[in-house]
Amino acid sequence: MAINRRSVMTLYSGRSDLISHFVRIVLAEKGVPYDRVKIDSSQKSRYEELLELNPYGIVPTLLDRDLALYEPGIIAEYLDERFPHPPLMPVYPVARAKARIVMYRFEQDWVSLVKQLDSCNVNERKIILKEIASYLIQLIPLFNSNRYFLGDEFSLVDCYMAPLLWRLPAWGITFSPQDDKIIRKYCNRLFERDSFQASLTETELEMKRFTKDDEVTA
Repeated sequence: MAINRRSVMTLYSGRSDLISHFVRIVLAEKGVPYDRVKIDSSQKSRYEELLELNPYGIVPTLLDRDLALYEPGIIAEYLDERFPHPPLMPVYPVARAKARIVMYRFEQDWVSLVKQLDSCNVNERKIILKEIASYLIQLIPLFNSNRYFLGDEFSLVDCYMAPLLWRLPAWGITFSPQDDKIIRKYCNRLFERDSFQASLTETELEMKRFTKDDEVTA
């Protein structure tokens, strides 16, 4: 099959979904060359190709020769182990376990909310965005005390956080001036990284352009 003869890694990725963006940041952080196959519902042939690799037909899906991976945490840790420099997970077992718990909660609590935004009405959308903002406010003491989420070193947890934080202006989420200053400092540390800039699609670059009509103040 043609899909098994690719000479470099291939990432089947959505144009703007949160988790595909997360995996693209990890790939960029590792400096791994890869082909990106854009998946959306209008591209039947590409979607059929994806289904041959992933029975769930979901993105992101990573193809590395004859190995297909399609769970974001598994993809990220595979890349971290296959390309150990720079390391993106803590060295010690307890710290690694804590990082995995944070990423699990992120997927369960935040990603599930984000997925609802495309299919909800205006009132439901405001409720969801307020809940996302509330989660972020709870993290402000951590943002204020650490350079990155787990301490002084950039990690997979920061790779998870960056796509969500990038989308806040597009969603119209705003904070009080004091909270905004703290969150913005953490955001800037993430967004200024070369890996983050390299991860952005054209659609994601456009997300910084938004009107204030739909603002949700935390």
